[in-house]
Amino acid sequence: MRHAGAVANATGLVAGYALDAVFGDPRRGHPVAGFGRAAAALERRLYRPDRLAGGVFAALCVGAPVVLGVAATVGTRHRPVTRAVLVAAGTWAVLGGRSLRHEAKTMGRSLRGGDLPAARQRLGHLCGRDPSTLDEPELARATVESVAENTSDAVVAPLVWGAVAGLPGLLGYRAANTLDAMVGHRNVRYARFGTPAARLDDLLNLVPARLTGLLTVALAPVGKGDRERAWRVWRRDRGDHPSPNAGQCEAAMAGALGVRLGGRNVYFGRTEVRPLLGDGPRPEARHLGRAARISRAVGLAALGLAAVYPLTAGRLVGTASRRTLRPLLTLRPIPAVRPLGDIRQLPTLRALRTLRPVRLRGRR
Repeated sequence: MRHAGAVANATGLVAGYALDAVFGDPRRGHPVAGFGRAAAALERRLYRPDRLAGGVFAALCVGAPVVLGVAATVGTRHRPVTRAVLVAAGTWAVLGGRSLRHEAKTMGRSLRGGDLPAARQRLGHLCGRDPSTLDEPELARATVESVAENTSDAVVAPLVWGAVAGLPGLLGYRAANTLDAMVGHRNVRYARFGTPAARLDDLLNLVPARLTGLLTVALAPVGKGDRERAWRVWRRDRGDHPSPNAGQCEAAMAGALGVRLGGRNVYFGRTEVRPLLGDGPRPEARHLGRAARISRAVGLAALGLAAVYPLTAGRLVGTASRRTLRPLLTLRPIPAVRPLGDIRQLPTLRALRTLRPVRLRGRR
């Protein structure tokens, strides 16, 4: 039965990825959008400018989808087909690979056609920067950086957590990542309240981001890139980014494309200056299609690893965990204490009762 559950999870991940590749995000009634509205309503009730309130908010928003996923997993433990369908639906809901590649290609067409107003308007679909003053190289740079980072956030990380934890992993990761996008900002309102959500998202992305970087390096030739240069830039520059995870993806993509990322980013109300990643010129419109191809290849490679994990390493981990916990779950109960009425039947006390008293001699 455990093998059937592993097969169901793997099948669901593959089917959900295929649904995203063919149909993309649902245009109406997207579950992530519904979650965002519910989280925003809860934020209005719980908001306080401190980390405790932010921690409660993050725990409730992430905990609810995880509990829902656990309930669905327990309820389908004897129904592998139903579980596969649920995992497929969850995977489709949380992935965003097709939409990410579509936005990159649309931006490339606008820039090649010289339509800067359309390109600036489109940038809001990828990131939160102020596009009003950006020229072609800066719009292209923002797009490449967004494709690199979101290949991890919207493709690799959901697949990793789906492989490790099934439906609860899929839903919990997407909830945490959505919260980070909503409140994980360094501004006056969210400087403290959004910290727990941002730290949770950082923690959940530690492994997926590094896997994304390594896969980008390995698959650089798909985008007509140099694998050795990508490896060199990734090793040298990945730690320069202020994010512990985004630098892993952006440095690898910069090396794969042979461009230079980083620099001055203008957001609505604040400005950040980030270290430069990579060697070479600023990105251009021609680099966006190459970045999209690398992103697709990385997603397919991550899907292969995610589909194989539940049937191989995942089973070994599960077996080792059960063997470790079994002795704790099968401890013999402590024998009950005999009632006081039986105390005279104890062997030691019976022996004491048969002892003859000792007569002591003393002075009268």
